[in-house]
Amino acid sequence: MMSKKILNFLTALILLPALCWADVINIKQDAPQRYVVQKGDTLWDISKMYLDKPWLWPELWRTNVHIQNPHLIYPGDELLLRQNEQGEMVLELSRQEAKTVIKMSPQGSKLVKEPDPIPALPWSVIKPFIEDDQIMQQVDYERHPYILGNQDGSVLFASNNLTLSKASRSYQSNFKVLRKQNEIYDLSGNFIGLQIRHVANAEAVDAELDNQRLVKIEDANYEVKRGDRLVPDENKSPDSIMLSAAQEQRGYIIDDLEQHRLLGKYNVVIIDLGAEQVSAGMVMGIYTNGPNIIDDEKPKYKGENNPMANAFIMDSDIIQPALKIGEVIVFKVFEKASYALITKSSKVIKRGAIVAKP
Repeated sequence: MMSKKILNFLTALILLPALCWADVINIKQDAPQRYVVQKGDTLWDISKMYLDKPWLWPELWRTNVHIQNPHLIYPGDELLLRQNEQGEMVLELSRQEAKTVIKMSPQGSKLVKEPDPIPALPWSVIKPFIEDDQIMQQVDYERHPYILGNQDGSVLFASNNLTLSKASRSYQSNFKVLRKQNEIYDLSGNFIGLQIRHVANAEAVDAELDNQRLVKIEDANYEVKRGDRLVPDENKSPDSIMLSAAQEQRGYIIDDLEQHRLLGKYNVVIIDLGAEQVSAGMVMGIYTNGPNIIDDEKPKYKGENNPMANAFIMDSDIIQPALKIGEVIVFKVFEKASYALITKSSKVIKRGAIVAKP
């Protein structure tokens, strides 16, 4: 009989090619040999046009180091698929000199506008979450001044309403009005942060007040309420999104931004991985292993029929293997958690799904 050591060695030899070539780039058979980038394209769409695994885009794109800002693609760029001297398929970029647009400002001065690159993800889907949502720690949220009320005794305020707020320590005159939506916890019940929504803007009005400040509500997306916080408007640019694949990272979907129980393609979810683990543009697979199975005389799912009775049965629990059911791309990163867009789903996705290497 073949010894166990020899069997393990032969098994390793059989598996070795699969492991070595796990991330070989496979070009789709219907991938275009030539494509001109159009306005409205996204990097993700173009990646899917060429690859079954779009997160391997950087490998296909790596030869374009001679191009200024090669990670940015513009409408009008020509993409050429060819085989290099090593026999590898690569995608080369041909770019005409970008046309700079010059406009006149109302004051008569020239405004130079560079062309915009195509976004990595569908901007119409993620724009509200980029601009209007964030995760903050409670201490950071509560240190900001808040809306008190107005002379009419109103409890809701709209654009152009003049309101009184607590005085701000900031010398800035422009603010974002933020509201706490809900508290975020991981699957173990540990506090992650506050889900915050940008509900309006506000401008300080000069007035001789010691502990309060008059502010005028502007650009209200929602009605402003008493207690909403005033945070200096810093006009931070969104995270730069560079496609990459997760490697050793592993986390969970712990919430979503619309309080849905069932999730699918183009829903935005919150994962319990923060700035130390992930970056904007990281692609992750979504996995689920289903309910545990109690291996008894009559096998049943844990919690089936009598949840209290079988909740304490541990030894006979069978944990089902995790199967891939979708993919997400991280697009906004915070200290302890991140926002991610579901780009693919083969079945309904729920809170508690695993996110890991795609």
